[in-house]
Amino acid sequence: MDSILTNPKYHDILSIVKGFRNGAVYGARIRFPHALVMTFLFGTGTLQEKFKRILRATYQHSRNLALFVTLYKTLMVVQRRVKGKEDGFDSFFAGLVGGYFVFGEDNNINQQINMYLLSRVSVGLAKMAVNKGIIAQPPHTFPIFAAVVWGIVMWQFRHERDVLQGSLQASMQFLYNDSEVFSNLGNWLWRNR
Repeated sequence: MDSILTNPKYHDILSIVKGFRNGAVYGARIRFPHALVMTFLFGTGTLQEKFKRILRATYQHSRNLALFVTLYKTLMVVQRRVKGKEDGFDSFFAGLVGGYFVFGEDNNINQQINMYLLSRVSVGLAKMAVNKGIIAQPPHTFPIFAAVVWGIVMWQFRHERDVLQGSLQASMQFLYNDSEVFSNLGNWLWRNR
């Protein structure tokens, strides 16, 4: 088996298979604890319904990441073999196709993953612009960034709540609106309602 694994002839296909495996494992590692905590903190329903939701979310995240890695790596191999080398835009094209077909369905899991990536990409683009000399490093960048993000989200929650993702709405409801409701020491300090 080791002779097959180390044979350059099989490297590309074995790399794609391992990418599928790593995507599935990583997706499960990330989603299961998150779904478990969020479901038991904020979810409703029976214990069986909660576990079904946890497993469904874990499966979807794991499957999507495994499929994306597989499609991305396959497209990278195909492009490299067709052109004889990797081009600068090959990864962008492979990511574009994979993103459309795997993460393009509008559902809660894909929304979370895409929003997570958008935040990381936005910061990365700003850093690239500074590193390439396109813009100067503004002073006090992070406090201004934080102020703008929090100002926008608080305004949206107060005035355009329905545009926010459901889990964010639920968190903000708990923090800001539910703290307005109390009638005795018990629901003021120990329990929410």
